[in-house]
Order: sequence, then C-alpha cells, then structure tokens
Amino acid sequence: MKSFTQLTGNAAPMDRANVDTDMIIPKQFLKSIKRSGFGKNLFDELRYLDEGQPDQDCAGRPVNPDFPLNHSRYQGATILLARENFGCGSSREHAPWALDDYGFRCVIAPSFADIFYNNSFKNGLLPIVLSDEQVDVLFSQMYASEGYALTVDLESQSVTTPGGDVFSFEVDAFRKHCLLNGFDDIELTLQDAEAIRVYEKGRRESAPWLFGAVK
Repeated sequence: MKSFTQLTGNAAPMDRANVDTDMIIPKQFLKSIKRSGFGKNLFDELRYLDEGQPDQDCAGRPVNPDFPLNHSRYQGATILLARENFGCGSSREHAPWALDDYGFRCVIAPSFADIFYNNSFKNGLLPIVLSDEQVDVLFSQMYASEGYALTVDLESQSVTTPGGDVFSFEVDAFRKHCLLNGFDDIELTLQDAEAIRVYEKGRRESAPWLFGAVK
C-alpha cells in the first residue's frame, strides 16, 4: 500500500451531501478485483452523458460540461473536497480504489460513512473530517481561486490553506501509523512472519497428528 506523509496538491469539489458509493463507482464496473483501472469511471454517471460500460473506451464519450472534474481548472487535483456523509450506501471497496486510481490521495468532508472511512485507510486514501464551517471556508476559497492548493500533513494532523490558515484534524493512532508506513492488513501480518513460522513449526512438532492429512 502507498504510504501517506505529506501532500501539497490542488483541490477539486464534490459539492453535494450523501454521495454514495454507487455514485462514486457505479455497480456495472465492479466485476474486476484488480484495484486498478477504475479511475476512468470515477463518478461515471456524473462525468458522462451516456451510460458507461466495463472496458469501454471513455475517450469518445460525451462529457457533462457542468461536472467540475471535467473543468480544466480541476485537472490533476489530488485532494477532493466533499460534503457530509460522503461514501454512504453499499460497502464496496471499489470506491476508494476508484478515487485513488483517478489520482486523489485525500478526501476532506464534515463526515464519512463508517465502512467507506475504514476502507479508505486500508487502501492508502486519507479521509479527513473537518467541521462544516471549516469545509465551507475551503470550498469558498477554492471557488474564488483557480489552482487552489492545500497542504495536508498526516504527521502533524493539519491542513494548511494557501493563505496560511491551519485546520487540525483527528485520526486514530493505529490508522495513522499504518498509513504513514504504507501498511495494509497483509503487510502488518508479514511483519510477524518469523514468529508465525516458529509457531507453525512448533505446532507441527507438538501435535503432528493434526497435520497428517495435509499434503
């Protein structure tokens, strides 16, 4: 998993509440479990004027001119500003996969759905909870300034605006440790690989009858 330490990047808006995971990545794209290739279909029903299909070339599809991610000023953004209850709905892990594959490393919102929030940390995406008032400030400043870039520092748990305002956020210490070091569940387990091998060896020696049928 990619680690997250500090990021300075442009922000893009998802200025609506209760954005669910089917809006983030529609159900027809969930056949793959490769964790990659979903970025082109992020917010598919909002970005395009037709219905997208798996493995479709999106280059010639009609785009929605009113959707912010189709505007040149938000191209290359790595921070998504969102509203309350972002990531609600089904528990699909494809939602953080799609955001990450598109290029977002961080989502800032007043609140997140619990499962999406947990899945984000497990996939190298940092979800930051700020107050409604702080998020309002970020949206207002972003709309007023093209190329609006924020600096997100996970170690100091802070978001710094171009004007120097600093907003602090809370994050669980264990999740912070894992994200700073790029540890997903598998990588955490592998840190104890030697202890696991010693245990398995001892178990085979102390209770060999348990392994007789295992080839």
